[in-house]
Amino acid sequence: MGKIRIAIAGVGNCAAALLEGIELYRTLDPKEAIGLMHWDMGGYTPGDIEVVAAFDIDARKVNRSLREAILSAPNCIYPIYRDLPDWPVRVLMGPVLDGVAAHMKDYPPGRTFVVADEKPVPVARVLQETGAEILLNYLPVGSQKATEYYAEACLEAGVSLINCIPVFIVSNPKWASRFEQAGIPCVGDDVKSQLGATILHRTLTQLCVDRGVRIDRMYQLNVGGNTDFLNMLERSRLKSKKISKTEAVTSLVPYDLGWENIHIGPSDYVPWLNDEKICFIRIEGRIFGHVPISMDVRLSVQDSPNSAGVVIDAIRYCRIARDRGLKGPLYDISAYTMKHPPVQMRDEEARQRIEAFLRQR
Repeated sequence: MGKIRIAIAGVGNCAAALLEGIELYRTLDPKEAIGLMHWDMGGYTPGDIEVVAAFDIDARKVNRSLREAILSAPNCIYPIYRDLPDWPVRVLMGPVLDGVAAHMKDYPPGRTFVVADEKPVPVARVLQETGAEILLNYLPVGSQKATEYYAEACLEAGVSLINCIPVFIVSNPKWASRFEQAGIPCVGDDVKSQLGATILHRTLTQLCVDRGVRIDRMYQLNVGGNTDFLNMLERSRLKSKKISKTEAVTSLVPYDLGWENIHIGPSDYVPWLNDEKICFIRIEGRIFGHVPISMDVRLSVQDSPNSAGVVIDAIRYCRIARDRGLKGPLYDISAYTMKHPPVQMRDEEARQRIEAFLRQR
């Protein structure tokens, strides 16, 4: 089936986990390759994904090899596979725009971004020259202008966008229409982890709804120690993040809880946690006879690897869509892999629709 040529915007923890994971899965028997929908998806395996371009703004990554960049500070992932190849890709300077929050400069270099003194490259031209087919957006939360810049570059270059952050592009009707008119399939917005806070909260919420429990109030609190959590200390950058995470859960509830009865979102930065994320979920409600019930759940995960397999599935589905000449938002894979898709679905419904799509030839 050939290679799937991807570009990456933001060579941070998520990119590092993805690339280390792909290299690990090249060495494994398919039966050991856990965390994927399928080892073979439409004729494509994880090893068919090839990085052809990468963009970042950090001085420790720009103009360095991709291998050196993903191992550089402030990246701090749990090691997955360190026998990495020397990919023939150098990280190029992207536009900064609103990609770096002002408060980040107040933290030690090993924990934060160090902006390179370089001129940004013309991203659309690089995408065209490298033959990239899909761009992964891994920019920091709140990077509205920077994400829009990369989306424009995709439209200019004919490249699909998989938008892994909560800036609404694929779920925005105006942007979605532009990708459809350009004949380019896209996936977004804001990636779900394999088993993270959102998918766990959705599952518990759906269980309550299916069993007739009347939910009265709930919260989801998250803490972590990577640059994502440090970036999100700037609350003004969280508007779309809170919308994305909240709607992913409330879309399953057939009644209005009221704004004061639901709180979902990042809560604090704890440096020594590094890439570990700890989530606290509480749901309060009533069962038969209006008798009260409550549940409290604590989940601990390595944040960045938790989304890597999901993104591998999204990449392969997107490439199949390109092979079949589809265009615009890909609703089913977006609903399954993203928190804020154009159309929300129950996860099992989205999975069934994806399987039906894969059976088509």
